[in-house]
Amino acid sequence: MTDVRAAIADLRAPFEERLSALVDLPSVSMEPERRGDVEGCARLAAGYLRELGAEVSLVETGGYPIVLGRIVRDPSFPTVTVYNHLDVQPADPREWKTPPFTFTRQGDTYRGRGTTDDKGPALSAYYGAKLALERDVRLNIQFLWELEEEIGSPNFEAGLKNAVAAGLRTDSVVVSDTIWIAAGRPAIAYGLRGLVGLTVRLQTGAKDVHSGTTGGAARNPIAELSSLVNACFDARTGRVKIPGFYDNVRPLSAAERRGFARAGFARKRFMAAHELRDVRFREDAKLMEAIMARPTFEVHGLVGGYTGPGIKTIVPHAAELKLSMRIVPDQKPKKVFAKVRDFIRKRCPDAEVTVEALMDPYLGDMDSPFQQAAIRAVEGAFGRTPALTREGGSIGAVLTMRRLLKAPVVFLGLSLPEHGYHAINENFDWGQAAGGMDMFHRYFRELADLPASR
Repeated sequence: MTDVRAAIADLRAPFEERLSALVDLPSVSMEPERRGDVEGCARLAAGYLRELGAEVSLVETGGYPIVLGRIVRDPSFPTVTVYNHLDVQPADPREWKTPPFTFTRQGDTYRGRGTTDDKGPALSAYYGAKLALERDVRLNIQFLWELEEEIGSPNFEAGLKNAVAAGLRTDSVVVSDTIWIAAGRPAIAYGLRGLVGLTVRLQTGAKDVHSGTTGGAARNPIAELSSLVNACFDARTGRVKIPGFYDNVRPLSAAERRGFARAGFARKRFMAAHELRDVRFREDAKLMEAIMARPTFEVHGLVGGYTGPGIKTIVPHAAELKLSMRIVPDQKPKKVFAKVRDFIRKRCPDAEVTVEALMDPYLGDMDSPFQQAAIRAVEGAFGRTPALTREGGSIGAVLTMRRLLKAPVVFLGLSLPEHGYHAINENFDWGQAAGGMDMFHRYFRELADLPASR
């Protein structure tokens, strides 16, 4: 593999040039005013895939398109589909040390929104494919680059159905949108948590009223919703109090716990990477399990009343809670939502409960030949056997691809906690990028030796 590593060194300049062009396009899918940038990102990505020799189409979804690139070298070869997303989170320039939508290189570190989530890993997979194709690996490679992942992939299913109807087929899918536990400790995720998102709105009057003339008589919706939160869960421990919430939670096996232990998780390093002052648990194993394999209840916002300087002595007339739960195998999002909704209605009958998101958890096969091929590829590229872990987050497109493409999904992520997923000062680095190119090249070679399933 000496020639591959030399080739990777030669790819640094074009990698940085292309990552710079992608980062400089603020492809924020949740901001309507960025539509031109998101569409421009799709066109730029399509051009990159054409340069690789792919037949490219922009698949209509009803929203932003899916960029589909297909390199079919021989129908008898196995086919792998590489999924990444190129849309990004918003960013407030006032909070960043460098401009978020300007690519900045500082030594081996690349700064800018999207560098690690998910434009940098997408380009690592792209160049891994280039290396494999140049070495005549007997494999067909397809790319699915999405532009709506950061808003929950609302139109991905419609687009993928269109692609399948047009003949899209694959033997397997690989996703590069996951995170290692620590630098130097590679990890392969085999599961994702699902999501239940909801809002709770309570209105008790037509307008805010004076607390001197109505206080003590008027209901206070902020106070009532605060009390409701306390009834739902223990904010100190995270323990959910809603009856039946933990029904069907699949316990971790001994093998899974051993796999988690190999990840090198450490509470202090975790806190430093995410700039947390404190966490709920002191034990590393318990904290890691809470992130990866236990359901959650989170309060994202309580909106209402007066929030300006000083105090405005009013009783607010309305308030809204923004809540979500991350759920785990074998919890069902509709059942969890029903339990939470019924609990809320019992304690606050006049509140409006609206579902905002429902997503199933995902659990892959730890022993599949594709997973074993991934393990060998990571070992070869990074010199260490990867830990098998679960991701605490959710990727809606994964469930859709497994269902519509009827193919196993493998995760080969490259991001690190200190890279700042969804955070200020997001970054990526050449070491992870170069290792990723080597890893993907090796993975594609491994897949070429597996029998095609179609």
